[in-house]
Amino acid sequence: MALRVALIGYGTGGAVFHAPLIDAVSDLRLSAVVTRNPGRQEAARRRYPGTKVLDSADRLWETPEDYDLVVVTAPNRQHAPLARTALTSGFPVVVDKPVAASADEARSLAALSAVRGLPVIPFHNRRWDGDFRTLRRLVADGALGGVRRFESRFERWRPEVSAGWKESTDPLDAGGILFDLGSHLIDQAITLFGRPRGVYAEIDVRRPGAATADDVFLALTHDGGVRSHLWMSATAAQLGPRFRVLGSDAAYTVSGMDGQEKALRAGRTPKDAGWGQAPPEAYGRLGTPTADRPEPTLPGAYQDFYAEVARALRGDAPPPVALDDAIIGLEIIETAIEQAAEHAGGPGAGQ
Repeated sequence: MALRVALIGYGTGGAVFHAPLIDAVSDLRLSAVVTRNPGRQEAARRRYPGTKVLDSADRLWETPEDYDLVVVTAPNRQHAPLARTALTSGFPVVVDKPVAASADEARSLAALSAVRGLPVIPFHNRRWDGDFRTLRRLVADGALGGVRRFESRFERWRPEVSAGWKESTDPLDAGGILFDLGSHLIDQAITLFGRPRGVYAEIDVRRPGAATADDVFLALTHDGGVRSHLWMSATAAQLGPRFRVLGSDAAYTVSGMDGQEKALRAGRTPKDAGWGQAPPEAYGRLGTPTADRPEPTLPGAYQDFYAEVARALRGDAPPPVALDDAIIGLEIIETAIEQAAEHAGGPGAGQ
């Protein structure tokens, strides 16, 4: 019997990402969607007619025997409180990034998870981007030699401020681009090279009328001397390469974004033929200035995150993302905010 999933939240995260990815995994069944918004309730009923639509998460806690997993994709300030209630109600839980608004809050979740014997699994889907999957393989195979510098970018051109909680300066909202896109970039860096031993940060607010960070550079130094240079920006009028990774023997450079998000926003799902495949013109380049070649991009596979969640809940594999990795990511973000404020000569640089 497929594992029964209750999804809390049906905004962009729930409707575009989680619901279709859950629905694409044969060992999972989207049994309930929780949203108070009438328009979102109707949209969920239309797309998933066999799924219960509930107006409150309290309805889930009343009938824990009806579900096997809770997925939290509400606004950031609700991530940890909802995950905590799910754990105390007897549910394993998947939590969208960031899992909490602070490392302390995430560590508290980890302690409760250990006491309850139930996993908290961060949704760090960008580990299943096609270009990142390709890079992991190249690093593991030694195709670059010893990696010396890892450059990674999530850059956008969105110079106008949009209303919403992501622009909030309240620390409980974990707003700003460092918590948003930075969570992905940091997670990819520590996935490849582990916890850094040094953090340098430049955190700026560039857009007129903005109050939260929208242009950030992080430099992480890892054991062995690898340096990760991470850029995240809403104000990039021209975009740099997605990855440029320099090794002792060769480099790998790829531009553009993995296509899965765009496909999901267009209504496609991993059930569709050709899912996650990049066209040859989007392939990266591997080599040196005198000898390089196209490197075919592995298919993107966001659905594999949920397939591995199902395996973990059945006791057949570890969770696909460790909560400790998310805690490390939050520690890096907090260190970056403190460090940037110090060298900028004032408080609140990250907010």
